[in-house]
Amino acid sequence: MSAPTIGGVSVPRGDGTTVVRIRRGASLNDFADRIDANPASLVTVLFHLGEMATVTQALDEGTLEALGGELGYVVEIVSPEDEDRELLESFDIDLDAELEAEGDEDLQPRPPVVTVMGHVDHGKTKLLDAIRSSDVVAGEAGGITQHIGAYQVTVEHEGADRAITFIDTPGHEAFTAMRARGADVTDIAILVVAADDGVMPQTIEALNHAQAAGVPIVVAVNKIDKESANPDKVMQQLTEYNLVAEAYGGDTMFVPISALKRTGIDELLEAVLLTADASLDLRANPDKDARGVAIEANLDKGRGSVATVLVQSGTLNVGDAIVAGTAYGRVRAMFDDRGEALAQAGPSCPVQVLGLTSVPRAGDTFLVAPDDRTARQIADKRDAAERAALLARRRKRMSLEDFTEALERGKVDTLNLVLKGDVSGAVEALEDALLKIDVGDEVELRIIHRGVGAITQNDVNLATVDNAVIIGFNVRPDVRVAELADREGVDIRYYSIIYQAIEDVENSLKGMLKPIYEEVQLGTAEIRQIFRSSKFGNIAGSIVRSGLIRRNAAARVLRDGVVVGDNLKIESLRREKDDVTEVREGFECGIGLGSFNDIREGDVIETFEMREKERTA
Repeated sequence: MSAPTIGGVSVPRGDGTTVVRIRRGASLNDFADRIDANPASLVTVLFHLGEMATVTQALDEGTLEALGGELGYVVEIVSPEDEDRELLESFDIDLDAELEAEGDEDLQPRPPVVTVMGHVDHGKTKLLDAIRSSDVVAGEAGGITQHIGAYQVTVEHEGADRAITFIDTPGHEAFTAMRARGADVTDIAILVVAADDGVMPQTIEALNHAQAAGVPIVVAVNKIDKESANPDKVMQQLTEYNLVAEAYGGDTMFVPISALKRTGIDELLEAVLLTADASLDLRANPDKDARGVAIEANLDKGRGSVATVLVQSGTLNVGDAIVAGTAYGRVRAMFDDRGEALAQAGPSCPVQVLGLTSVPRAGDTFLVAPDDRTARQIADKRDAAERAALLARRRKRMSLEDFTEALERGKVDTLNLVLKGDVSGAVEALEDALLKIDVGDEVELRIIHRGVGAITQNDVNLATVDNAVIIGFNVRPDVRVAELADREGVDIRYYSIIYQAIEDVENSLKGMLKPIYEEVQLGTAEIRQIFRSSKFGNIAGSIVRSGLIRRNAAARVLRDGVVVGDNLKIESLRREKDDVTEVREGFECGIGLGSFNDIREGDVIETFEMREKERTA
């Protein structure tokens, strides 16, 4: 390797094929370590490439690749999973080697891990209560005394006592948040559907989340004790979503239950065990250091950081040094869901752990480290890597332009979409039209979720996990959700004409996406009071909530996140008694929308402009 002079400084050069593996958000210091160079010299090289950076500043992928190319190196950005694996290997902890070394004789059966999901008010909580009360062991021990976010019940099945672990998450939002961090916790999902209500929007959301995770589903048809109950209707409705009951020749088990009357609970638990035995190989090695996932955690005034963890393999013992995400510590005490102290916990066992120095996040993986010092070092390095990656750039997800570029490079063959619209008919029509797009066998279009109403935080979470593009048809997100999407790099496309959405997706799938105009939001204003004027029509007395409102700007009116007036214009704008050209955030103003008078208090006026956006590829 030669050491050429660039900008008056000597820098080691690669031969054009030398690979440098480096993490996302690395600094010039990190890059210099990899190629054995002086970090200050790399500052000069980067300056000659037109970039200014300090030696400790986190850099984005493009800058690192450009720097590597200039010096004759092929830069490979290491994924967070690979980075964490390499970090652990540097401490002589090789998870992959552990798995490969395990033979059939080391693996022992473990209980299935089940998550209960479904529409609000369909009886999830009642069902969980009924399952708890059916636990033969809990009955002998005097019942559940505390809630730890997960619990284990023991039931009799085919003459033997079998355990089932239930994760009591607050819904599919938490389920997705855990998947976003790479935590595949659930083995089986129970989908609760009310027999008198049928399939509802959140039922579909929960179903889509479970199917995206690739877990078997058992359907619990609840409230069969009601007069208006119609379990057959539920079975028919769910066939539209690829859940075909065994009665119809499918392989999904449907169990009629009444959580209130506590009937059918034993049959439901039996269905879970039958599904587990038929579809899954649930075995783990208990004779090694524990590995698992943090399900939830909180800071308790008296006990400090309290984390509920699910052991996935190995055995966790009191006194073990553990690290969970960026939190570390020594297990001071462990409790089960009945509040009883435990000395050890095996695979699929949920326990409450005391002793961590900070609070881990839901979905963070935990492992037992050789000693306290190693646990602290792993946690500190993870924390530093996370901060650097965050500073380097926002996490960029897939956009339609990126999809075209990735398609050309052969990196991706599926485009995932989340569809949201103002009415179900429009969403169905859009879905049907998109699925009819024919681009051959090389690429596939997958709609992972569809729904009616405003774009929610849950939609953004799902798009984050599955690298999806969100299509909004006559609907918008609120400010908080838009900020989350921007932060996560989720591409949201807004349309009011179906064929424009179809055209964009089709062009993207065919790799022919043309330069587009990008809608840029200028500001939003909330209508506080409406003034009637015979000369000007209805005037919206408003307060500017974000950005600015500009006279003659394009506008639309939103009611509960749904577009009720589009293709409008701010025709008059007054501040007190004066005509003004613009009003900024925090100020009140009067807004006239010309002949459009269908406004109500609480509506949001959104202003925007169209800017040409050139394709980068």
